[in-house]
Amino acid sequence: MIFVGIDVAKDKHDCFIISSEGEVLADVFTITNSKEGFKYLLQTINTCTGIGEKNKGRT
Repeated sequence: MIFVGIDVAKDKHDCFIISSEGEVLADVFTITNSKEGFKYLLQTINTCTGIGEKNKGRT
């Protein structure tokens, strides 16, 4: 399990991802309040959980 902390603001959001064991998976990073920003957040979450690696070979 992972925990995603998000400090929400109007134009940007500061994010941080840790495991349930307290290991930092993604140090603080900022996304814009846009479709591209949320795509980046999802990509980062998938990388932290290994989902991105599992789907690399699929077409």
